[in-house]
Amino acid sequence: MNPQSAADAPKPQATAILFWCSLIVVSAVYLTIPLISLFADIFRVSASQAAWAGSAFSFAFAGGGLAFGVLSDRYGRKKLMMAGLALLSVTTLAIGTVDALPWLIALRALQGLAASMFPPSVLAYAMEMFPARKRVTIIGFISTAFLMASIVGQLYSSLIVLSFDWSYVFYILSAVYLASFVAIVFGIPGDKNGSPQGGFFAPFARIGYIFRRRGLPIAYIISGTLFTALVGYFSTLGSYLSGPTFGMSHQEILWVRAVGIIGMFISPFDGKLVDRFGIKPVLCGGLALAAVGLGLLGVWPNLAFLIVTSVVFTTGVAMALPAQISMIGQLAGDIRAVAVSFHMFMLFIGASLGPIVAVYLMDLGGYLFTFLVLAGLLALSTVVPMFIRLGEAPAAAHGQAQHSA
Repeated sequence: MNPQSAADAPKPQATAILFWCSLIVVSAVYLTIPLISLFADIFRVSASQAAWAGSAFSFAFAGGGLAFGVLSDRYGRKKLMMAGLALLSVTTLAIGTVDALPWLIALRALQGLAASMFPPSVLAYAMEMFPARKRVTIIGFISTAFLMASIVGQLYSSLIVLSFDWSYVFYILSAVYLASFVAIVFGIPGDKNGSPQGGFFAPFARIGYIFRRRGLPIAYIISGTLFTALVGYFSTLGSYLSGPTFGMSHQEILWVRAVGIIGMFISPFDGKLVDRFGIKPVLCGGLALAAVGLGLLGVWPNLAFLIVTSVVFTTGVAMALPAQISMIGQLAGDIRAVAVSFHMFMLFIGASLGPIVAVYLMDLGGYLFTFLVLAGLLALSTVVPMFIRLGEAPAAAHGQAQHSA
């Protein structure tokens, strides 16, 4: 589909609506990270068992995102965004009523499927409905929302449980999703997709093409390790700060997490870095910066030092993620939309593994060991771009990546 003309493009408030909805939908991935120890106490299970409340969501979110990214071509971007928010409102409300861990895990998986309808649809909508001169900006805002969600989701659930029962985390959010559904219905114009052609499974055949493009399959190694490290970091940080070294309260941990947002504001400007230095240098630089910040995090038990290294880590992630999308977009060529959907699939497979890996590593060797192993994953990922050949100029590649989204 061709992008809309400037006259038909969404109004400025549509950018705010898409940013807001992207933020609150992806925040659901991270809601339960601060609640793992609480769930372990309430349901009388181990921390590793309670961590499945997060991992079940992420696995469903990853698989659903790949499927719905393809199906949005068939049924329309706005329709899938609406369906996702409507189903999120229902499933999120139901989660607040559970009294057993298996039900919590099952409903979190359904919530993950509902949420997975939104991200691939909103990226495709932004590309198709906004004129070229605004496209980079709106996709930058959406990408920033996805990153900020990793902290905002935790902040929200942490704040609610300070004053209310944990179930209110989901009751309140259910109402927010319902209001956001109304905002999407009336606040953004409809897209021109939604005219099914061919059989139902025909669009899925394109997924196999990504494994035939040279360099593309190994690029997904970075997609997986990036969010394994990010979510593993958040899972470890809360336990580290509340432990004997710092002995911080729930509210104090909340503000330490919030400072990490500072590093994420570099994401909308990543395109300029790519234009100037090239995709691979920015990607490797971001991964290396994230690895350094994460590796140093547990070295010195000083709060100011920990906050600085946390910001270094999140800055590196915010640099690496858009550059990674740029590289995948260039490698994929005419299958960019499917390739970026698979990238998101791998991101949230990593997000699913993050809490499990973090709990295992903490049991095995403690906090410093966990931070170092996760940093080592990022450091090893910096080698991957060296085996990938990019054939176009950085600026062209960046433009393609924005188109792919």
